[in-house]
Amino acid sequence: MSRDIAILSLLGAGFIRGLAASVRRRYHGDELVRQWEQRGEHFILAFWHRHMLLMPYGYRGRRMTVLSSHSRDGEIMVRTLARLGIDTCRGSTTRGGAAGLRGLLRMAAEGSDLGFTPDGPRGPAGEVQQGVIIAAAMSGFPIQPAALAATRARRLGSWDRMVVPLPFSTVHYVYGEPLYVERRADPAAAAAELKRRLDAAEAEAERLAGRSGGGSE
Repeated sequence: MSRDIAILSLLGAGFIRGLAASVRRRYHGDELVRQWEQRGEHFILAFWHRHMLLMPYGYRGRRMTVLSSHSRDGEIMVRTLARLGIDTCRGSTTRGGAAGLRGLLRMAAEGSDLGFTPDGPRGPAGEVQQGVIIAAAMSGFPIQPAALAATRARRLGSWDRMVVPLPFSTVHYVYGEPLYVERRADPAAAAAELKRRLDAAEAEAERLAGRSGGGSE
């Protein structure tokens, strides 16, 4: 099985690189995050799970760590992301979550930025779970909401309706207003505000891509 996972991760990383090379990428509202990256100031990049395929190309910092599940799919993701230069911690919101979060905070203390899909790994889609809020409160890192949309794309039939930009399309990346979470902040209120900012960033990306509902073409 290990050999199969290695092959799948190699193919996955190759597909992502090839797809990224085939599209045009445009960035909007990224001035602050680029300053953070250049100055080595750390942050949490947050985006809906459906945008994860090409979101590695929305990050230009030195080091990022994301949370991955203990499942076989999680192992494939770990190896795929490693080939793309992204670190991982094992855990999820349903299994090993506390250990995974501790691992992320340890990586943050060692100088890594963090990446979060607040509705991952299994949904509900578009709903912020508490992990990203706790990580922000404990690390002191601001949460940078981000979203993408493509002028031509397909939506997979997965639970998250994964967005797959088509070759030769233009992919618009939109960065919303950062969210700072105080240690004593109300987690539910912070989660609701992050959802609002993520949805607003996605709506703007869809507008720039000339798409109203994000459906397949």
